[in-house]
Amino acid sequence: MSIESLIRSIPDYPKKGVIFRDITTLLQDPSGFRRAVDELVQPFAGSNVHCVAGIEARGFILGGAVAHQLSLGFVAVRKKGKLPWQTMSVQYQLEYGSDEVEIHTDSLKAGQNVLIVDDLIATGGTACAAVELVRSAGANVIGASFVIDLPDLGGREKLAAMDVPVRTLVSFAGD
Repeated sequence: MSIESLIRSIPDYPKKGVIFRDITTLLQDPSGFRRAVDELVQPFAGSNVHCVAGIEARGFILGGAVAHQLSLGFVAVRKKGKLPWQTMSVQYQLEYGSDEVEIHTDSLKAGQNVLIVDDLIATGGTACAAVELVRSAGANVIGASFVIDLPDLGGREKLAAMDVPVRTLVSFAGD
């Protein structure tokens, strides 16, 4: 079974005209979940990656599994106010307003090579903010990996403009 076939498409969620791409069905399938993690890991096995940064919330699941497979540590990129210790943050723009992501100040060291992982790249706002956050800690982003790309929304191109190589496993046209 393909990874794409294990992703549930929910029309008109969270608003009319949007098709939500739900990976919970992929995560529930043992062989599909394993295959997705293996495919996210494969390009980085044996490379000079020092840690994986997963973006809240589904990026925690995938990023944790990728970090485990690569025998690396994991850094949680969280929404503002969710981390209990000293943090550094980056604000980014949403369609209506702004949001902020943060990491603990001691989660990365200067010069470390970081792989960013999340379930989906859409407009790229959160992913680009995660790149800025990693870089502001003095670390290097060596790549960003996602299960799903929504190419019509342009996020992949925004990351490429930041000199971040992007890996995705499946692509869905439209929103």
